[in-house]
Amino acid sequence: MNQSQLLMFCMNKPGVTQSAHREWAATQIKLADVMFAMLHDVDGRPAISLKTSPALAELLRQSHEDVFPSELLNKAHWSTLWLDGSLPDSQIYYLVDDAWQQALELLPASLRQQYSR
Repeated sequence: MNQSQLLMFCMNKPGVTQSAHREWAATQIKLADVMFAMLHDVDGRPAISLKTSPALAELLRQSHEDVFPSELLNKAHWSTLWLDGSLPDSQIYYLVDDAWQQALELLPASLRQQYSR
């Protein structure tokens, strides 16, 4: 999987926008004003940081060597994973869907209804 494919997957979700974070050399992906993913390189490798529940973050980190606490974001709620690692693409897509859903739940009810599928 590469960052372009993943960005396209994210951008096809309702209400999603992207912006550049120059200081971090990253692409932030948001639903309304709530960031749920960030594409960037970590140590020269393509990576994505995703919003997760603390329980899921811990489970992922224990189960996969390619998942680790985000260096730039809240470590309890954000995990970073290598895109060129051993995680199957299907699992990465699932985690992106979950991160988008978490962002959706943080929005006011009127926006949630607008963006719900």
